[in-house]
Amino acid sequence: MWPSRINTRLAIEIHRVLHDVAESGGAIGYVSPPTRSETDPWLEQTLAAVQTGNAAFVVASVEGTIQATGLWRRNPEAVFSRSADLHKVMTHPSARGLKLGRLVVHALIDSARTAGLETLDLSVRGNNYGAIQLYEELGFHEWGRRPNVVEVGNERYDLVGMTLHLGRDPDVVLRGSEPGGSGWSPRR
Repeated sequence: MWPSRINTRLAIEIHRVLHDVAESGGAIGYVSPPTRSETDPWLEQTLAAVQTGNAAFVVASVEGTIQATGLWRRNPEAVFSRSADLHKVMTHPSARGLKLGRLVVHALIDSARTAGLETLDLSVRGNNYGAIQLYEELGFHEWGRRPNVVEVGNERYDLVGMTLHLGRDPDVVLRGSEPGGSGWSPRR
């Protein structure tokens, strides 16, 4: 399902997933399980971005109960408008093993292509080997690593940056890091 408006049931079920994943140690951006006063505003902001076309939010249900989530959010800066970041890709602990994470990420990739995005980026904790493997299987590759920047109490973890190229219009010129073009300056 692709929710675009908040309602009480959606808020309750999304909170349950976020809370329980964080409580089980999931690396989803919360040090401790969030309260509704944290998750409801996040959901409202996410769905506001969906309504403007700057995000897509997908949920997967099992027997009528939301068990997995994920979203892409477009970068707000004009020079990055064809790029988006994946966020909050997770499966409730009771539904792990059902391949819902794979289903959610596939749906987000398809949605991003339909929206005209050229790249999807994500960050994942360095010790989240299962997620890294899933993303690699779906075509993402590591572009960099920030050592020991994720803080969980007095422990530190690497942050792994990954990207997926979705394709570009044939008239797009790829300059990479070659000299010349907009913003260029010579070496000193």
